[in-house]
Amino acid sequence: MNSAPFLILETGQPVASMRRHRGFPHWIRVAAGLERDQAVTVNVEAGQALPSREGFAGTIVTGSGAMVTDRAEWSERSAAWLREAAHAGMPLLGICYGHQLLAHALGGEVGDHPQGREMGTVALELHDTAGSDPLFAGLPPRFGAQATHLQTVLRAPDGATVLARSVHDACHAFRWGDRAWGVQFHPEFSATHMRGYVRARQDALRNEGRCPKTIVGDIAATPHARRVLRRFVHHARGLHGR
Repeated sequence: MNSAPFLILETGQPVASMRRHRGFPHWIRVAAGLERDQAVTVNVEAGQALPSREGFAGTIVTGSGAMVTDRAEWSERSAAWLREAAHAGMPLLGICYGHQLLAHALGGEVGDHPQGREMGTVALELHDTAGSDPLFAGLPPRFGAQATHLQTVLRAPDGATVLARSVHDACHAFRWGDRAWGVQFHPEFSATHMRGYVRARQDALRNEGRCPKTIVGDIAATPHARRVLRRFVHHARGLHGR
């Protein structure tokens, strides 16, 4: 089996109340089925330098509480790195902020969602284009995923294929070329993670006229969303060295 490690670009930290469960890279590594020595984390938000692409099976970009539209130095530097990596054919998976950052890097448009926040276990609907996609083929046409975001991919990059949508968000997943994906949802989130996020945002949700208890009550496990993450790892390993 290919043993090349995956690079995880850490772009932010979970909400404070969930940090006892460690950070996004740990959640991603565990959900992806990667051993500790099969992932290398670089905290780009904290200013760590982006490494050479050589020797990595692929790159996964985490979520963040930051906003792509703030154009922070570390974020723009990471976008430039991702743009080069995508054009070089490196397997890439952007999650939430990572999804938006990858779309921005490849010429798409990111901004505040006109209808505001999407949060909780949401129903994804796959487009027909997902039927032949390496990460989504064979999944049910509708399945649940965990999501929490205010910004969104308003326009996917030119040449990208939009794979999934929710009632709230028209671009919940896209593929650019044949080795780069962005997913607005969090395939690494368990129901516990999602409940913690809703509780941390309960005041904001109430201010927006939404009921946190109802959202928490509707949270469920999302095994099909997690399969997308595991399929990325499997697919990238199969591509490594080609």
